[in-house]
Amino acid sequence: MFAVLVRLNPFKTADARRLAFLFGVVYFSQGMWYLTDQPITIVLKDRGLTAGQVADFGLIAIIPWLIKPVYGLLSDFVPLFGRRRQSYFLLTSMLAAAAGLLLAWGGWISGGEIRSFDFFGLSFTLVEGVFVFTAMALGIAFNDVLTDAMMVERGRPLGLTGAFQSVQWACITLASVLVGELGGRLAETRSLREAFLLAACFPLVSLLMGVFFVHEAPTRANRAAFAETWKAIVATVGGREIWVVAGFIFFWTFSPSIGTALFYYQTDVLKFSQQFIGGLSSIASASAIVGALLYGAISKDFPFRWILNSAIGVGVVSTLGYLGYVGPYSAIVLDAAFGAVGMIATLAFLDLAAKACPKQAEGTFFALLMSVYNGGAQLSQIIGGWLYDQVGYTNLILVSAAFTALCWLLVPLLKLEELETQGRQAVLTAPAPGSGRAQTS
Repeated sequence: MFAVLVRLNPFKTADARRLAFLFGVVYFSQGMWYLTDQPITIVLKDRGLTAGQVADFGLIAIIPWLIKPVYGLLSDFVPLFGRRRQSYFLLTSMLAAAAGLLLAWGGWISGGEIRSFDFFGLSFTLVEGVFVFTAMALGIAFNDVLTDAMMVERGRPLGLTGAFQSVQWACITLASVLVGELGGRLAETRSLREAFLLAACFPLVSLLMGVFFVHEAPTRANRAAFAETWKAIVATVGGREIWVVAGFIFFWTFSPSIGTALFYYQTDVLKFSQQFIGGLSSIASASAIVGALLYGAISKDFPFRWILNSAIGVGVVSTLGYLGYVGPYSAIVLDAAFGAVGMIATLAFLDLAAKACPKQAEGTFFALLMSVYNGGAQLSQIIGGWLYDQVGYTNLILVSAAFTALCWLLVPLLKLEELETQGRQAVLTAPAPGSGRAQTS
């Protein structure tokens, strides 16, 4: 049995194992940032905000996630202190940690209430506090782009992009398990200060990883590499494929979400405690880890078109399944089942995004498609919260399921066979690490 596991381990070299450890720890740290979500939501609810208003509250903080391609372009073409990745990585980790500590120690939160606060003689209002939270999001989002850029640059020549992504998603999902349980406890006691303090510790972990595990040769701006990458960007922007994929991903994520609405339904109708709601989130996340492993198995043996159509199908079924969400036992069963299928669907769409990225500009366009994904998801939360307020829980589920089913009509536009062929050619023709530009890991 041990020999079988050794053979299945894709990380055969010390360098590959170092990179896998780096990516896993950084993604785990990013996942722990969401520790503040449930405490913030319940405190805002206590202040009288509706589901739609709470969704609006997060709109500003999502902006850094919508401009991720800018971070990729900046780190690609403007080295900072002679480094393309490491210097930005350290700077963004420090920004996220500093913003989190400011929110935790600034006196912004007192007795479960959000109010104006003072910090080193500076007075901040609630609105200004939101912008500090957004600065924390900026650090996390920029750090995420840098991590993905390093994964693509080193993983593609080694043939390990899939393996590295599996480690990343396993680790961020493990973080989600802890976030669900711990976030529920913090929300139950309205402990926002403690939530921000704990969330601020993890960018410091990323900072240490950047110091000791990111190895990068000094470099300067390279006009030839810039011209080559810019040519690939212009060609891709002028084609149809990337826009069709972007539109498809947006439509999938834009389907009115039951996320914020479900929280209100759990709290107001089902009368679940905040700790139990957090526990449900942990159950769903643990199930999602199983889903990630299952996707890794089926992605090797089944055509991608079949996988994508099946992902849409399970999305429709899982959404309709929430019509049976009527008590604690059904909640446990449904969250456990749909945590796994939800992860399978997510990985299918991330796989689609990766297949659509052109050679020489993988990091920029993957970040672009993830910005589309994040933007659609945030709008989905807003529309879903508004629909819950207007038409109720049951009708929201029916509308969401119908929007998801409409994605089937768009699949033929994707030309999936061409995307898969391009992906295989990109791997076969990938340059060796360090050719054409400084090697980054």
